[in-house]
Amino acid sequence: MPIKVVTDSCSDITQEEAKKLGIAVVPAYLRFGNEVYRDGVDIDFDQFYNKLATSSIHPSTAAPSPGDFAKVYEEMAKETNEIVSIHVTSKHSAVCDSALVGKELAEKKGSKIEVIDSRGLTMWQGLVAIVAAQAAKTGCSLQQVVDKAYETINQLRALAVLDTLRYAVKGGRLGKTLFAIESKLNVKPLITIRDGEVRPAGITRTRAKGIDRLREFIASSDIDDLAIVHSTTPDDAKTLADYARSLFPNIAPRISRLGPALGVHGGPGTLVTIVKSAK
Repeated sequence: MPIKVVTDSCSDITQEEAKKLGIAVVPAYLRFGNEVYRDGVDIDFDQFYNKLATSSIHPSTAAPSPGDFAKVYEEMAKETNEIVSIHVTSKHSAVCDSALVGKELAEKKGSKIEVIDSRGLTMWQGLVAIVAAQAAKTGCSLQQVVDKAYETINQLRALAVLDTLRYAVKGGRLGKTLFAIESKLNVKPLITIRDGEVRPAGITRTRAKGIDRLREFIASSDIDDLAIVHSTTPDDAKTLADYARSLFPNIAPRISRLGPALGVHGGPGTLVTIVKSAK
């Protein structure tokens, strides 16, 4: 029986890609006051970013419950008894912990489930899930799929430019001191992922210079795969993808949108590049 791959909505995999590869996406939860939404299910991207910019209430997020995971695992167990479940970094989310509890519930019914901390977020996590699903489709064993996932994690690097740290600070992901510096100097922050943690990676005077840094990041990489994620600026994402294709004509950059679960912290104007090295 084929191995199945599960991830959560923090992966920002497009619906088309998930459907093509048979990846099940378990939605995180988003709360605006008393209103609760399933990420990617009950609220679309434009509605979310408009609400984020205009609401007096800053939203919070919550991991899928163990029961949510167990339900998906049990549904997949109708087709396979081997599942690989790949999730957002445990350094910033409780999703992995919830998946592990869901695994215990489902394994009592005979499934074999491997839960993997991607040590990243957005399409970093998405690329790991995609590689795992591709390996599963070629007939790899469970251990081979798991090995491919960890190999991919070690090949990934990321750099992002934000319009502001306001949303990351409100969401508790970064300290207020950084926001105070950004506001005073009127600069655009850069962030990266190291050891599963989101960390500052510098500042630029303007957004245009920040995008130049993303271009330099792409140009300096030996790229096997590339994902570009935007929250509200599709034209910027397309321009970066065109630039990458001019340097690496053999790759097809993936463009996706930063979903509500992470958009809460990145906010409008976020632009992310994730590269998978060829080695």
